[in-house]
Amino acid sequence: MTDKIQNIKAKSGGKMFKILVVEDDKNLKKLIKITLTKENYTVYEASNGEEALEMLDTNYVDLIISDVMMPEMDGFELIKELRTSKYKMPIMLITAKDSIEDKKEGFILGADDYMVKPINLEELILRTKVLLRRSNLTDEKQLKIGKLILNYNQMSITRGKEEYFLAQKEFLLLYKLLSNPDKIYSRQELIEEIWGLDNESDYRTVDVHIKRIREKMCNVDEFEIITARGMGYKAIIREV
Repeated sequence: MTDKIQNIKAKSGGKMFKILVVEDDKNLKKLIKITLTKENYTVYEASNGEEALEMLDTNYVDLIISDVMMPEMDGFELIKELRTSKYKMPIMLITAKDSIEDKKEGFILGADDYMVKPINLEELILRTKVLLRRSNLTDEKQLKIGKLILNYNQMSITRGKEEYFLAQKEFLLLYKLLSNPDKIYSRQELIEEIWGLDNESDYRTVDVHIKRIREKMCNVDEFEIITARGMGYKAIIREV
């Protein structure tokens, strides 16, 4: 009974939550990771905003806990980049800055919560659970294609008992294509829709993400992503 309780503590609807901790202080990052892991969360790590973005390119996360003052790319810059790129997961800022101006800047940029160092780990856990619960209780948007289910809010893909793990941009790209099957989208349209109007990504970015989706879901029969030569991509639904 104890094992069963532990296994569902960090779950909702059968989903294990994944948290990205962005912190350049190695000791604090380790402490936060240990604390969250004990609560049965899956924890990823990054030392600055740039590393966080690289991590998100290949991994989906439900929550980001980020320091503000970091080298290369600080927490404010990270939030701005994430919200511009349409990442919707909740973000908690942890910082030594406690002025109302700093808090205001963080919230304006898109932060969902704010903790001032030195942090209380018990409070951190409580705030984490609130943010995840609030995020998880939003109205679900789902696509159901045969046995395949794409849950937009959780960014999850299931097919019976199987679960497929796509990075956030990969999921958004697939969701877009499957929402309008047989419609051809140009690479430019997909970049503007998924990466944003001001993003400087080139067309190869779309090609790389399509390739990853095909590789990760090669055993799924419900759909196929077709390359419309010289035009773009479309998804077709198969009869299974």
